[in-house]
Amino acid sequence: MSSSLFKKIEEAYQYIIRQIQFLPKTGIILGTGLGNLTDDIEIIQSIPYQHIPHFPASTVQSHKGELVFGYLSGQPIVAMAGRFHYYEGYSMQQVTFPIRVLKALGVEQLFISNVSGSVNPTFEAGDLIFVKDHINLQPENPLRGENDERLGPRFPDMLETYDKELLERGMTIAASKGIQAKKGVYVALQGPNLETPAEYNFIHVIGGDLVGMSTVPEVLVARHCGLKILVMSIVSNVCYPIEQLTETTVEEVIAVAQVAEPKLRAIVSALLVDSTD
Repeated sequence: MSSSLFKKIEEAYQYIIRQIQFLPKTGIILGTGLGNLTDDIEIIQSIPYQHIPHFPASTVQSHKGELVFGYLSGQPIVAMAGRFHYYEGYSMQQVTFPIRVLKALGVEQLFISNVSGSVNPTFEAGDLIFVKDHINLQPENPLRGENDERLGPRFPDMLETYDKELLERGMTIAASKGIQAKKGVYVALQGPNLETPAEYNFIHVIGGDLVGMSTVPEVLVARHCGLKILVMSIVSNVCYPIEQLTETTVEEVIAVAQVAEPKLRAIVSALLVDSTD
């Protein structure tokens, strides 16, 4: 499997490299909370996922499904306009395959956005949270199976997974722009159903602040291949205390994300400017 994965990465890389004029150092995953960042990018080339060898196709509402190359704050970047999820029916290797390709393209740091439910009673809908750690409750791990040392170590250490320097820079930028930002622990579940009241209570008890259905698989692979990682989450709905629970629709989640999105866009753009200082 490992040699086959390496070959697939190489084939995707070779296809992409023929389409672009530069190699980006920063990768950005535009989840539900950051989908319109493409409006700020000086786009040089967009490649639909279905054209790239071995890329899955995004099936999620609000995800565009293309790899966008261009400049943001004057810096060369590649953005995934849409991500993949385990609940869509893909294997974890498929979900995280684009991260392997970004690494092959020369990406050194990865910014990831998402929306999440809050099980921290001090968080409110629309809050911006920098993820400082995670708890993985998903049923599969993208690193399972034979390991290829060309891609990363057999047993990657997770102590410094979330880059502290990037996180603190993000917090400082948020404060300078009058944006209230907090830190939290993200708990990943399989989905696609939202959690039951008992599950929300469980997540709160075990130390979670946020709950969602994405991000952690990409983080595991990014850590495996040595990328610096920053994860930013928009609280889409409040799930704790249990007495405050209300039914949530995907339309409501997207609406909250769209209102809060300018905060994320401002911070990501400033982070890239700051990286050149």
